[in-house]
Amino acid sequence: MKLYLRRAAVSVAAVSLAVVLASCGNAGNTSGVTIGLLLPGAGTPRAEQFDRPLIEKKIKDLCGDCTVEYANAKEDVATQHQQIHSMVTKGVEVLILDPVDAKVARSSVETADRAGIPVVAYDRLATGPISGYVSFDGEKVGEIQGRALLKAMGDRADGGQIVMMNGSSADPNSAAFKRGALSVLQGKVKIGKAYDTVEWNPDNAHINMSGAISALGADNIDGVYSANDGLAGGVTSALRAAKVSPLPPVTGQDADITAVQRIVSGEQYMTVYKPFKLEAEAAAEMAVALAQGEQLGDIATDMVDSPTTDDIPAVLLTPISLTADNIKDTVVKDGMYTIDQICTPKYKAACERAGLTA
Repeated sequence: MKLYLRRAAVSVAAVSLAVVLASCGNAGNTSGVTIGLLLPGAGTPRAEQFDRPLIEKKIKDLCGDCTVEYANAKEDVATQHQQIHSMVTKGVEVLILDPVDAKVARSSVETADRAGIPVVAYDRLATGPISGYVSFDGEKVGEIQGRALLKAMGDRADGGQIVMMNGSSADPNSAAFKRGALSVLQGKVKIGKAYDTVEWNPDNAHINMSGAISALGADNIDGVYSANDGLAGGVTSALRAAKVSPLPPVTGQDADITAVQRIVSGEQYMTVYKPFKLEAEAAAEMAVALAQGEQLGDIATDMVDSPTTDDIPAVLLTPISLTADNIKDTVVKDGMYTIDQICTPKYKAACERAGLTA
């Protein structure tokens, strides 16, 4: 069964998210409301640097009397289970949940539902009675990565051999990324080795990539599909340790600053930039609307199915391919990073070669 079925196309332009939640003054029932925010602590810096502060700021903008109770599970299923139940016991009005394991989260989501607490699934679609869902179009992410990899491989895209470093099998997004990538790559290249990387752990990606190099031979790897930037870091470290030169093109996702720096220096070909502000603000708007007892029709632009729940109101955003050619027009222009943050002394010469100067 598919983890979710996209029912309508959506673009960033379509998601203005100008909801009738400009303030909580028009709904007195949000006074003293507490919204629980549960993030998984994935192997990327985005949760603490972007997701949490962006969500908290938008909730405060929409509802000055609302408070946010935050918990990070640090990739531990049992810890997140305990955190959810603690928030339910405390009586939070709404939960925003990015699950460590989407399937295991079902029992916790059902506990919240029995307590009358709606759950907004954030970034990953948890199973159970979810009230709303916000993420980026996972299959589109994979398609973008696959097309970029073929472009970077050039002539070797016709019959060349790649390694696929997929994400964790416990994450439904991983399956979507993989489906999207394979829709582009199958029939074009040979997949020499493919891995599902436990816990999205870069160390596991390093181990897997080292095994692929040993099995296939360093000269027989023409490209690496890496599902995100953390895995790309493990992949490139394994390639360097094996003294592979030149490095084959490597994909990524999340636009971590270390990945952007690898792109500038030529160690990684691309990443998928997902404007987190749009995602975070949509989740915050859903949560505040639910706290006010409102439906999500003014926010949701799509509907998705999970293995347990049909027709979940959703916002699915469109990701962007980021290469050395458009760093200024994406993460710098949007204020995610400054050129000074990217172009540290180690990368100064590479930045100058790439035309990335203040």
